[in-house]
Amino acid sequence: MIRIALTGSIGMGKSTVAKMFERAGVAVFDADAVVRQLQGPGGDLVAKIGEMFPGCVRCGTLDRDCLAEIVLADREKLAALEAIVHPAVREAREAFVAQHGSAPAVVFEIPLLFETSGEKDFDKVIVVSAPAEVQRGRVLERTGMSMDKLNSILARQMPDSQKRARADFVVDTGTDLSTTEAQVRDILACLGIAGSR
Repeated sequence: MIRIALTGSIGMGKSTVAKMFERAGVAVFDADAVVRQLQGPGGDLVAKIGEMFPGCVRCGTLDRDCLAEIVLADREKLAALEAIVHPAVREAREAFVAQHGSAPAVVFEIPLLFETSGEKDFDKVIVVSAPAEVQRGRVLERTGMSMDKLNSILARQMPDSQKRARADFVVDTGTDLSTTEAQVRDILACLGIAGSR
């Protein structure tokens, strides 16, 4: 099994590219979706996060905006949150691998791959990238997003140029979808992985 990490900064189009791999028959593990589930209603991490950030959990529900405001402003608190979240995500990832043990390849969508030194766990790394103005335009369209918030997020992400330099493959999403999809097919062909559908 080839373990492929799919990463890239905010607004680069990781989820779109991940769906293209899924359409090609490759199973995709979405780390962000796992985190949302773990932190969502009845999630396994809500109580632990509530102990560390008491004002952010009310009636058993995590207020993600409250939590984001705290951790984006304080690196130590962010590290404390990551110490709770990352081991749980790793556990879910290993369960996913066991579930797809006979597959020729699996893709793991992990936004902060390089920032957490996670690339060593994978055989190949794909970086999803787009021009800065395209990235900015996409992110600022999101509800509740501002330039200040975007700058705060980018400040804790490795610059796109560095990610591209460390990638085995780069998928450019600054173009039309069919061109992006062709890049995905080329990567699968290069790795000797035939799409199942």
